Amino acid sequence: MSLGFSIQPESGFLRVIASGSFSLGEAKAGFLDVLDAVKQHRLTKVLIDARELSGDPTTMERFGYGQFVAQTVNEVIGRSMAHSPRFAYVLKAPFLHPEKLSETIAGNRGVALKIFDNIDSAMEWLDMAKANTSPLGGY
Repeated sequence: MSLGFSIQPESGFLRVIASGSFSLGEAKAGFLDVLDAVKQHRLTKVLIDARELSGDPTTMERFGYGQFVAQTVNEVIGRSMAHSPRFAYVLKAPFLHPEKLSETIAGNRGVALKIFDNIDSAMEWLDMAKANTSPLGGY
C-alpha cells in the first residue's frame, strides 16, 4: 500500500491524516500538497496524524524529511504568508523516534514543528480547543 494523505481544512486548522507504507519520496510529495492547502486556506496551524503509517524510516530518511520540510516551508510559505504555520505531528513507534530528529532539524532552520504521541497534546500546542471535533472521534 502506498502512502496516502487526507487533507481537510477545519475551523482554525488543517487536518492531515497520513496512512500507508512510508517512502521518503511520497512523504515529500504529500507535504507539498499540505503546503498547497495551507496557502489556499490561509491556515497557520497544521495537525498531521501519521499514526497509521507503516515502515521503519532510517536515520538518513528522518534527516532528509526534516531538512526538506524546513527548506520547503521557508521557500514556499515564507514568500506567500505573513506568518509561518506550526506543524504538529502525531506519531507512534517506530516513527516516534526518541531523539525526534525531524523536529530538531526543522526547528534549527526556523520552522515550528513538534512531534507528539497523542492528539490532545498536539492540539494543545496548536492552541486549539477540544470543540474542534471530527466524525472520526476525538479531535
